[in-house]
Amino acid sequence: MKKLSAIILALITVLALAGCGKAKKEFTVAVPNDTTNEARALLLLEANGILKLKSGVGITATIQDIAENPYNIKFQEVEAAQIPNILKDVDYAVINSNYALDAGINPVKQSLVIEGSYSAYANILAVKQGNENEPKIKALVAALSSQKVADFIAQKYGGAVVSTVEKPGDGFDASLDYAALNGTTVSVAASPSPHAEILEVAKGILAEKGITLDIREFNDYVVPNNVVEDGTVDANYFQHVPYLDDFNAQNKTHIVSVAPIHVEPMGLYGGKQTSLDALKK
Repeated sequence: MKKLSAIILALITVLALAGCGKAKKEFTVAVPNDTTNEARALLLLEANGILKLKSGVGITATIQDIAENPYNIKFQEVEAAQIPNILKDVDYAVINSNYALDAGINPVKQSLVIEGSYSAYANILAVKQGNENEPKIKALVAALSSQKVADFIAQKYGGAVVSTVEKPGDGFDASLDYAALNGTTVSVAASPSPHAEILEVAKGILAEKGITLDIREFNDYVVPNNVVEDGTVDANYFQHVPYLDDFNAQNKTHIVSVAPIHVEPMGLYGGKQTSLDALKK
């Protein structure tokens, strides 16, 4: 009897060890921790067959809305700007293109998968509600909507940033009295790349009419909206409408979009893993 019990125990041990040997590997994926960009990241993963979300969650999705996780992914929710800094410590990461560019990562060449040019996520010029028709704001919109800016975006970023202006103009608004604007300053809060770089092109266009563009760089997603709300800065250029809508709802601010300028396709990048092949093994 003791001999039989020993055999059974040994068999159970062997089976347990065999089961452990077949345990599915866990993968870590870093995603932005703000509401709209996390949803955007999850939608990108779903579109590429990496997970499945609950029906109908759309741009409000969180990791709690994952219905199927076939690759046993463990998600790390990280402030969007910091994700490039931890890329080497995770298997994969979903990164906004502006932060990828800041970190020296080429979205077109280095992403494993990348979004299309979704208009819902076009980066916008935004102002405090009530200031949409200020002449200096309309002058800035015209400069950013110019062919010169569209050409700069195409040449500088090679697809990592894409202009969303449907009919670029000459950079000037025919309805404005530019002589009256001579000597005016318009201030804009922006992320360093690509926003501040694009604004430098608009700055040259405005200078032709004697308008000074004061570009103020910020490295986060909160202060640029706060300084527009309190009137310290005239406008900002760094976010998309879903993020702005959520920010207004959460912070009781009154900021509105005046023009979509470009889109930065979000991408999935390899950290410890260099391709998606590991998920399929």
